Amino acid sequence: MTILHAQLVGDKTVLLRAELERLVELARRSEEVELCLETEEIPTVGIMRLVEEGKAFDWLAKEEDLYSVEDLKVRYR
Repeated sequence: MTILHAQLVGDKTVLLRAELERLVELARRSEEVELCLETEEIPTVGIMRLVEEGKAFDWLAKEEDLYSVEDLKVRYR
């Protein structure tokens, strides 16, 4: 028996998920394969999407800017 361990972060692995599944399918033709997938408890992409689409930080749009262009010591172009 072959045991494969893969850690997933969201939908990403070192291989594309479809390629990983294809490899597992090919391996199962010759022997029994157990696939152990671990997913990240809090996917970064999901948190980023939640912040972007959520309303928690809408109040920042109404706040006046703390700094202006005049506050810059060096301006890079």
